[in-house]
Amino acid sequence: MTDHLSAAVGPPDEYVEAEIQRLLTEDPDIAEQGITVVRREHGLVLYGEVESPHRRDEILRRVADRFPDVPVTSDIGVTRAQAPTEIEELP
Repeated sequence: MTDHLSAAVGPPDEYVEAEIQRLLTEDPDIAEQGITVVRREHGLVLYGEVESPHRRDEILRRVADRFPDVPVTSDIGVTRAQAPTEIEELP
C-alpha cells in the first residue's frame, strides 16, 4: 500500500527523518518501534507492519499533522492479529 501525504519539493534532511522516527517511538499514542523511516530522493518512506488499517491510518495522520510539508510515502503493511478461522492442513 502506498499513500502520499504531501507533495513538498526536495528530500527532507536527516534531522527530519530522526524527528519522525522519534515521534513514532516516543509518542505514547503511537509507540511503534517496528516502523522504519528511510529517506529517498523525493521524500521519506515509512516501512513496517501494524495490527490494523486504523492503526496505520492514525500513524500517517499524526506524521502528516506534525510534518505537513514533508512528502511521506507509506509502505506500512497490516499483519493478521486474529486467530485463524480455518484449520491448516500439513502435507
